[in-house]
Amino acid sequence: MYWYDHDVSGWQYAWMGFGMILFWGLLIVGFALALRYLFRTDSERRPHPVPPGAEHVLAERFARGEIDAKEYADRLAVLRSATRQ
Repeated sequence: MYWYDHDVSGWQYAWMGFGMILFWGLLIVGFALALRYLFRTDSERRPHPVPPGAEHVLAERFARGEIDAKEYADRLAVLRSATRQ
């Protein structure tokens, strides 16, 4: 009728306390991350723009008329030969 050796010892209390702290800590961190995800701003949602490459900048300068066709072709050849090496 009486069961012995099934009482909670000191170490079991320590593990229960540690488990409770871990449980509440994970719950609070999860709640904070969920709120951060839900209420983020538009700038955080958009991916950061990739800076244009050298050929793209060169093509823009040619399109604006800053350089002529010969200079564009020469610089483009230099850029493409540099990427092959």
